[in-house]
Amino acid sequence: MLTPDQAKDFDALLPGQSTMAGTSRRTAMKVALGVSYAASTMPIMAQTAIKTSAQGLVTGEGIYDVDGFAVPFFHAAPAGKKNLPVILVVQEIFGVHEYIADTCRRLAHAGYLAIAPDLYARQGDPGSYGEMAKLMAEVVSKVPDAQVMQDLDGAVAWAGTHGGNLKKVGITGFCWGGRITWLYAEQSQHVKAGVAWYGRLVGASTALTPKHPLELAAQLKAPVLGLYGGEDKGIPLTTINQMKDALAAAKGNAAAQASEFVVYRDAPHAFHADYRPSYRKEPAADGFARALNWFKTHGVA
Repeated sequence: MLTPDQAKDFDALLPGQSTMAGTSRRTAMKVALGVSYAASTMPIMAQTAIKTSAQGLVTGEGIYDVDGFAVPFFHAAPAGKKNLPVILVVQEIFGVHEYIADTCRRLAHAGYLAIAPDLYARQGDPGSYGEMAKLMAEVVSKVPDAQVMQDLDGAVAWAGTHGGNLKKVGITGFCWGGRITWLYAEQSQHVKAGVAWYGRLVGASTALTPKHPLELAAQLKAPVLGLYGGEDKGIPLTTINQMKDALAAAKGNAAAQASEFVVYRDAPHAFHADYRPSYRKEPAADGFARALNWFKTHGVA
């Protein structure tokens, strides 16, 4: 529970705003104060996930405003540093929990201001679901791409006023967030490079998800490194080959031409998620090293 003084401090973060449109104040507080940064119960492994130390870092939760809505986020950065390159970290379908926070800490140790916004905040708390089908139906399927793009813009704006260098912005995302990485690399004027971990490349067009990465390949504004598993049952290699062909066909687009794929032959979906049975240590470590090199090569360092 919050004390009255803590509640006042929270409200003070959004001057003139006593309620938060599109979500309950209680849910927003929980996320902003870090209560829901515990991994979802559905995919947890028996052993402990990787825990990266916060020593030498500044970490925490907060909120930023997007059209009157308070978007909660987690961030991590090297202590005492400014003018930092920025990495947006986009969640899996399970939301912003400890694994995503730990990924931010790893990036912060590499010299980045890493920020992971809760992109489901308007639709619900994925940590409260114990059944995948209900989570997909009641939360994930109701998140519009346009909303996500706007919220990521808000994260970039926040980073720019909190020690981030907006000339050096990258994005990385996992599963659901891998698809979003491709989309944001097509839309954003800020992003210089992206790393998409096993994000879907094709899909049905709906009012909320009108286009998918394959359809936007020729319009990329930033090069993307795609890290995928050869044993991913949900993302066929045929779709990766389709995306490779679409990128290669975009002759006048430097970002498309520079984009690459690495497919780990024996890795399943979510091979980087160290709290899940799908985790594969070697591809995960290699992929993270490649991601850091990709950002450095493309001016995000």
